[in-house]
Amino acid sequence: IAESGQPVLDVVCGTGRLLLDYLQQGIDIDGVDNSPEMLMLCRQKAAQLGLQPALYQQGMETLDLPRPYRTILVPSSSFQLVNEPDAAAEALSRFYQHLAPGGTLVMALLAYHTGDNKEPVVTGEWQQEVTRPEDGAIVRRWSRSMIDRVNQLEHTEDRYDVILNGEVVASESLSRSPATRIYTQAQVVELVERVGFTNVRVCSGFTRQPATPTDAVFTVLGAKP
Repeated sequence: IAESGQPVLDVVCGTGRLLLDYLQQGIDIDGVDNSPEMLMLCRQKAAQLGLQPALYQQGMETLDLPRPYRTILVPSSSFQLVNEPDAAAEALSRFYQHLAPGGTLVMALLAYHTGDNKEPVVTGEWQQEVTRPEDGAIVRRWSRSMIDRVNQLEHTEDRYDVILNGEVVASESLSRSPATRIYTQAQVVELVERVGFTNVRVCSGFTRQPATPTDAVFTVLGAKP
């Protein structure tokens, strides 16, 4: 943002994890997300901080906002949620249309490594839990995923339990098949360049260092001429 300029668009802003921090720093930033529940929580959190962000409920592939941006951020591998190739290409095209000349697109992605082994990768089951401040309830998440390495698609299963006084008082399960599309570094570069972005760079993680073939996370930057 310091190099490319403002205003900024936070794509898939969710509940404002990044957006609200940037607003508190005085950065001119808007947010977009396709989840009305996420945006409602973002507005509530913003109000507690005395902030009034411009938030839009739209999908990446249907992006149609009233002003151009100097920087468009797509953090947390959110681009990979668009798992249909045509829709992903359209999303990149929409990013390009919403950038001012000289602006920059910045996308963080989880890596996919090619190789001879095409067997599916199944992650082990894992749990995560937090304590809800207002009533002391434990909110527990159980999750696992399977990566189809032939089609480069991830399929996920999640369950959420709310435990109060030792009893499960609420439970919800969610299965997404597919959940995300996984790209190699070369595939993302080809997609971004095809839309018209120039000076495309692939960085290691969240650094300015060039990406290596084994990076689990990489960031792609592209400029609009």
